[in-house]
Amino acid sequence: MVPPLLLRLSVIVLIAGLGLAALGVALVPAAVGFSRAGTSTEGYLDLGPLDQRSYVLASDGSVLAALHVEIDRQPVPITALPAHLVDAILAVEDAEFFIHDGVNLRATLRALVRNVDEGETVQGGSTITQQIVKAELVGDARTIDRKAREAVLAQRLEETMTKAEILERYVNTIYFGNGAYGVQAAAETYFGTDAAKLDVPQSAFLAGMIGSPSTFDPIRQPEASKARRDLALGRMVEMGRLAQADATALAATPLPSEIREVLPSPDTYFVEEVKQQLLDDPRLGATRDEREQAIFRGGLRIHTTLDPRAQAMAESSRDGVLAELSPDGTPAGTIPITPNDKVTGAQRKATAAVVSVEPGTGAIRAMIGGPRFADDKFNIATGRGTNGVGRSGGSTFKVFVLLALLENGYVPTDQVNGAGPCQFTGIPGLRPDPYQVDNFDNGGGSVGTILEQTLRSSNCAFVRLGQIVGIDEVTEQAQSMGISTLLENVVSMPLGTEEVLPVDMAGAMAAIANDGTHAEPYYVERVEAADGKTIFAHRAEVRRAASAQSARLAADVLEANVLSGTGTRARIPGQHAAGKTGTGMQSSDAWFVGFTPYLATAVWLGSPDDNQSVYIRGRGITGGSYPAEIWGRYMRAWHEGLAERDYPAAAETRPGRYLELPPNIDTGGRSTNVPPRRRGPAVTVAPGVTLPPGVTLPPGVAFPPTPPSPQRPPATTAPRSAPPTAPGDDGRFTPGFPFEDG
Repeated sequence: MVPPLLLRLSVIVLIAGLGLAALGVALVPAAVGFSRAGTSTEGYLDLGPLDQRSYVLASDGSVLAALHVEIDRQPVPITALPAHLVDAILAVEDAEFFIHDGVNLRATLRALVRNVDEGETVQGGSTITQQIVKAELVGDARTIDRKAREAVLAQRLEETMTKAEILERYVNTIYFGNGAYGVQAAAETYFGTDAAKLDVPQSAFLAGMIGSPSTFDPIRQPEASKARRDLALGRMVEMGRLAQADATALAATPLPSEIREVLPSPDTYFVEEVKQQLLDDPRLGATRDEREQAIFRGGLRIHTTLDPRAQAMAESSRDGVLAELSPDGTPAGTIPITPNDKVTGAQRKATAAVVSVEPGTGAIRAMIGGPRFADDKFNIATGRGTNGVGRSGGSTFKVFVLLALLENGYVPTDQVNGAGPCQFTGIPGLRPDPYQVDNFDNGGGSVGTILEQTLRSSNCAFVRLGQIVGIDEVTEQAQSMGISTLLENVVSMPLGTEEVLPVDMAGAMAAIANDGTHAEPYYVERVEAADGKTIFAHRAEVRRAASAQSARLAADVLEANVLSGTGTRARIPGQHAAGKTGTGMQSSDAWFVGFTPYLATAVWLGSPDDNQSVYIRGRGITGGSYPAEIWGRYMRAWHEGLAERDYPAAAETRPGRYLELPPNIDTGGRSTNVPPRRRGPAVTVAPGVTLPPGVTLPPGVAFPPTPPSPQRPPATTAPRSAPPTAPGDDGRFTPGFPFEDG
């Protein structure tokens, strides 16, 4: 009787002999073919660059997101890896890597013996070089022809690449399970660290994963995973790379118990805007496919303008204000719209958008485009998405009327009639004719300076001012300051009936803070290739949007509005803050847009659904309430510790005068079919000024002199004293306080 061992060895020799003979036969035509291919243009050995993730970086160099396709890979040089990681991989996968020429027949025979002995495939005979060829060139079909091609190409690869280059390619190519390709992604996925920081048991664990990531998954198959890790430690002992006592001690090290998310998610409004802009940028490729290849596979370093500190403060301020107004269970970044006689459906939610732009550069330092990108992809800040383009600007548009007036020689002490309600007729193309306007909360209004009417946000005054300077001038002024939405020259434009974008409004405010020079808001500072070379860098787009004198006068008026007008919630002790409130029709949109010499910010609050009224705690939203509160909290936190800066002083202006409407336009006085409204304070005008038609003064009313243009206090490092507070304005947030706003 033949002994079992001898019988087993006989079978092995027979199988091995037949296999090698067949392989030899197959190699003859394969070798001839591939030797000829060496001079062809088919490029069998052109492995090409590895797909690798691109990084989106903040202004401080921190990672905002990683962009990649299904393969998440970050190549690392072999010289950056710890020696014990390389030892562990070689011990498990190819102990004779530095000896063979790409094909190791002895290892193949050993694997064959082991597999026959076990009755199943428990050990592979392929070298690391063969594994690369299989993964990248010939595939994994179980045929003799494929194995022949693999062997021939492995030897040729060893002739064209050094051992170090082959090993580096391997450690950056292999799959470790759970979406991790290469040792860097694996180190992040399982241990939340860099590959360069892996210790010995971590290295042994990863080396053990290579053979079958699903079989040795530490979460789903912890016992098999531990056995495989311990096998790798034992192989390191056999190679003389680890002492047995150390291997025994390290075998008690716990396995990974969770999958780590080291890199931030790319699902943010800012990162999505960056991504979409780059996909449209021909500097990254002539076609969209080429640009996608560069962005998601090319290992780019995308340096952006976002300031993580500003972003965190903006989000905290937005969330803090909305949380104080929301019951438990309301999703973050939203606020419920309460039922009232004008709105039905309490389940609708309102949210806020915030954009900050740096004056002088146009760099976007913070962006909130809606509640959360994962919940709503529509970016309200930029209009990118499916819900439309812009939002009604409300009274923030009065800033462009103010600038147009100043650019055309008017001064803040010029006076205009703000009495309301007011009607307009005689305007070409006017629909309806007459067109009637009400002041906020049906207030009566009065004659006052442009400065005073801005602080009151008087609708009637600014519709009249729009006709005085010309609506086409207002349109041109808005466009010169960066308003990119389509504007129609309508009589109601000063009331903000035209749509605008928060990012454009922030850029316009930055232009005033920058002495009238507009720098186009931008997101990307520069883009670098994987080798560190700069592909392109930002080039500023700067233009004169208003004269320095006009910008300085506007800054004076808008700062006065924060100190004692509709924007008192936005005060910043120790800083010159300026801005304007705005409220859309039926409380559908509410704004505060403003600036300091350091930063310009636009805050919008409303319903993502177009033309939906927003009533919170029974009151319609206004720009002077929640948006100004968000703006103030955020900007106060951001400016903490910064020295006070002042704007340059404006030159002296001429004395103010009363402004008449063009002779062809008739305001018609009070309409007979409109019920009487409550009147504002008694009208006061400067001595010698002619009262506008339809305006009379009560008997005995005095005529005080025109107030001078506001003068700034000298810049100091100490906080300035706040002006007297209005009722309910005690420095605390009072939800629902009825701020005046047009």
